[in-house]
Amino acid sequence: MNVTKKDIDNLNAVLTVEIAKDDYSGKVDKVLKDYRKNANIPGFRKGHVPMGMVKKQYGKAVLVEEVNKLLQDALQKFITEEKIDILGNPLPKNEAEINWDADDYSFEFELGLSPQFEIDLKGKEITHYKIVADEEMLNNQVKTIRKQYGKLISKDEVEKGDEITGTFTSEEKGIDKKATISTEEIDGKEQLKALLGAKVGDTVSLKTKGMFADDHDNQKHFGVSHDDAHGLDVEVSFKIEEVNTREMAELNQELFDKIFGKEGVVTSEEELKAKIKEDAEGQFAQQSDQKLLNDVVESLIENTKFDLPEAFLQRWIANSGEEKMTEEDAKAEFERSEKGLRYQLIEGKLRADHKLHVTFDELKDYSKGMIKTQMAQFGQLDPSEEELDSIAARILSNKEEVERLSEQMNTAKMLNFFKENAKLKTKEITYDKFIKEAYA
Repeated sequence: MNVTKKDIDNLNAVLTVEIAKDDYSGKVDKVLKDYRKNANIPGFRKGHVPMGMVKKQYGKAVLVEEVNKLLQDALQKFITEEKIDILGNPLPKNEAEINWDADDYSFEFELGLSPQFEIDLKGKEITHYKIVADEEMLNNQVKTIRKQYGKLISKDEVEKGDEITGTFTSEEKGIDKKATISTEEIDGKEQLKALLGAKVGDTVSLKTKGMFADDHDNQKHFGVSHDDAHGLDVEVSFKIEEVNTREMAELNQELFDKIFGKEGVVTSEEELKAKIKEDAEGQFAQQSDQKLLNDVVESLIENTKFDLPEAFLQRWIANSGEEKMTEEDAKAEFERSEKGLRYQLIEGKLRADHKLHVTFDELKDYSKGMIKTQMAQFGQLDPSEEELDSIAARILSNKEEVERLSEQMNTAKMLNFFKENAKLKTKEITYDKFIKEAYA
């Protein structure tokens, strides 16, 4: 058996596998002898069927199967030993031309080769947002907490800041929904004007268009579908059933302990704000990191230039599924997946060049840390190493869980690598400005 590789260009090659009769004849004969021992053919005792009859009935099928086994082993061994970095899988090139009545065979396979390229992480500057909780946000959060824990006081007439419970109805859209709204969430001036001064028992006509700043609130308050919620423009009747105002809770030790569930965690408004700031900025950091990761990935795809064996990949896509695709569909599928493929190659090179792969020991330590955090939430603050090892072993015996944790760790490794090696510009910004600037 002989395997040779011929390069067509930097991205395409042809492998030729030559299989001689001596390579497969012994294997074919052994299989046919086993068939003969177990064949049940009318007119012959088991094990006494003439070999000529066995060969006539099963010989071609056994030959094809055994040659294909040798072929696949030879392909895999050659690609591995020669360290050929391929895309997709080898595609048979002369399959229809094989004469199975011959003694020797020559098989050809097309290969799509991975491109060679360099990655410049210092090329384009990427903004790394540091989102801060400013004083306005902290004051609003304190106000929200005081309202949440405050006392609800019933009223007869609607004023600013009140909560109104009633039923929205509209025959046109089939709306019949009881809801509680606050005058503070009403964005439309006309609708707010109609509500202020209204009393319990009154029915007020309101236009839905522009009533709330976010059209998704239409879905929540009017009970319409997600699609209908966008741009909803009808007139609804709102029968007022309750009007309440919230007397804000006092900022005292009783409130602080109620919020945090433990005595003395927070003892002043300043400490409360510091705690809110810490928690908020911890959550903001996750959003900032995700934005950074997305921006670096997009920049790398855009600025790392290399060619792909497009014609090969389109043929491979057309033939790799359960049903063969048309050329047009395969081309469209390649275009949809091209960016993802390019980043896979870029990420793969970064991981290989900088040893960024997750090891089993790292995965085990990561799972133990996660377990320890979860146990602490239930009051188990000091689990033994034996206990952690036992739980981690159970988790890591689950293939799906291992894949999930590995993905988390791989993402974290890439993010930290980008933070340390990409050309970044830190920008401090409030959350509202971040949303406007980053997702405009």
